[in-house]
Amino acid sequence: MATGTGVYHQQLAEQKRTAIIDAATRLFMAHGYAGASLARVAQDAEVSKATLFKQFPTKAALFEAVVTQQWDAADDDRTTPEPGDLARGLRVYGRRYAALMSRPEMVGLYRMVIAEMPRFPQIADTQFESGKMPFFRAVQHYLQAEHDAGAARVDDTLMAATNFLGMIGSYVFWPRLMVVGWDPTPAEVENAVDEAVATTVARHGIA
Repeated sequence: MATGTGVYHQQLAEQKRTAIIDAATRLFMAHGYAGASLARVAQDAEVSKATLFKQFPTKAALFEAVVTQQWDAADDDRTTPEPGDLARGLRVYGRRYAALMSRPEMVGLYRMVIAEMPRFPQIADTQFESGKMPFFRAVQHYLQAEHDAGAARVDDTLMAATNFLGMIGSYVFWPRLMVVGWDPTPAEVENAVDEAVATTVARHGIA
């Protein structure tokens, strides 16, 4: 059982961890992976370098924490929809994905990864494996559950999840990387999700 002192130190460590990740996020976005020094991260987070290295021994470990936080930031509700209503469940995941990919920080993260990838290919792997894939696998598992319950016919969950999220991302996210001022309204985003849901249900639903 944690003592009052133990709880205090745990909370303090969490506060410092959050400050470090927040500072690192700003610096990565502003200066790129190469340009964001760990010494500057510690300075901006107002922690000692020893504290930073205790939490994150390498820049790669710190970047992984930044990626994970960005993918977790707008996904507070991690409950898995119960199988039995394919449209309802897909709408839950579609709205979560749209919210995540609409965040300016996510656009900045992708731009930074794309720019730095030729010199630091490992950061692209981190973004994919620690960022996108946990969410993608959750959609895959949900589709498999619907298939197993007899509520949908999904022989290839990998392709079904790819198509579903791709329909949303191609409208909500990817134009943001290349089109100045691309900023769909909430109603337009909701419509994009609904269209992706309707298309997926038409392909995989069982009447």
